[in-house]
Amino acid sequence: MTEVFNSVIVGFKEILRWNTIKFALIAGIIVISIWTALGIASWDILISFGAKVLEMVPFSLVRSNGSWLISTFIWFQLILITFAIIYTFFGNLILRSIDKDSYAKFSLFTIAGSALFWTIVWIVKGDYIYNGLLRIFTWLPFETIEEGVAALIGVYIIYNGIVVTMLFVASIFSGKLIKNYELREGKEVNFSVFPFRSLKYTVKDTLIFLILSVVLFPILFIPVVNIFIQLALWAWLIKDTITHDAISLVHHESLKEEIAKHKYAIWFITFITVLFNFLPIFNIFGPFFGILATYTLFKSDEK
Repeated sequence: MTEVFNSVIVGFKEILRWNTIKFALIAGIIVISIWTALGIASWDILISFGAKVLEMVPFSLVRSNGSWLISTFIWFQLILITFAIIYTFFGNLILRSIDKDSYAKFSLFTIAGSALFWTIVWIVKGDYIYNGLLRIFTWLPFETIEEGVAALIGVYIIYNGIVVTMLFVASIFSGKLIKNYELREGKEVNFSVFPFRSLKYTVKDTLIFLILSVVLFPILFIPVVNIFIQLALWAWLIKDTITHDAISLVHHESLKEEIAKHKYAIWFITFITVLFNFLPIFNIFGPFFGILATYTLFKSDEK
């Protein structure tokens, strides 16, 4: 268990280094710009597609659950933002104050405490939040709500395009990322900086991700359930890529036994990586974190 959390700590430390931040931001800005341009150019097509997908969802469900949908999303965002703020401002103090074994427990306690705090706020002020959002939906006519939700579907498609593309970018440049990390640690580097071997997993999982996203889209209108469905979809998309990228740089081949040995640790790292996607802008750092953390996990076996 200690190895898992050490890997997570390394992942967080590395994505906070200037070189990693600079590369992720440059890549992210390029990817976001491309998808924004594509979105603007094909906006009418996206709206039309969103309207067709929306036909699979009873409109009463859109109207009645719309406010709960947004309310749940805001609640989850606030939990993640609170957790991120605590570690941004107090991360170094926390690392100096507790040992690595306690770091895992403290992390779980922090996110659980954040969830508890905002859950209490939602319980106390839930009716006020719900009624306020419901009032917005009630004010809008049928056509406006339908068109508005179709537009949200278009934005959702563009955002997932950014998520998928950043995963490809991180995979292609994972060797360069890990090489910089190892050289900074004073270690010898003897692998290719462009390990394209894992791209086949990225392509396969992306196709499955796209199909499942369309099939399961109506479920995304069910509050709370939608968060778990989206978590599962992104986890499916990400896990194989970060796993095979990392293991190819350690062993130069995919070892099923090694992956099976660390399967629970891999899922844990994947879960944390997926959480990045719930925070726009921060999501561009997610795949880099996942690859670095998973690489450190596999590398720990050599010690």
